[in-house]
Amino acid sequence: MASSAIVEIQMPQMGESVTEGTVLEWHKQEGEFVEEGETVVEVSTDKVDAEVPAPASGTLTKILKGEDETIEVGGVLAELDPSAAPSGDGASAGGKPKPPKVGRARPATKAGGKAADPPPHRRPNPPET
Repeated sequence: MASSAIVEIQMPQMGESVTEGTVLEWHKQEGEFVEEGETVVEVSTDKVDAEVPAPASGTLTKILKGEDETIEVGGVLAELDPSAAPSGDGASAGGKPKPPKVGRARPATKAGGKAADPPPHRRPNPPET
């Protein structure tokens, strides 16, 4: 089986006068699978903040610019391997699994999707007199 070439995720051109940007936040980490069009990183320029989408589906193999680093327009932010398929646990084939997402606790529900009754309130026993 022939291996696919590595795909570069580049700093996009965001205006005629924009020549560089700064990495704000990585939404994906090395070893994670991304779908084409999924946001990989947020960047900022002197004119606009923008999300950079994955140009293809694959596993993010190398992040070349860290958060708060400056990059020229057209510069390579990261590389991904389009030949790597996702595994059942959310990790790339042969990669490490994604850490679990931590979110807000949801209230308990009864069958049918209705909110469960709150636990009964207990009053302390009155003191004996």
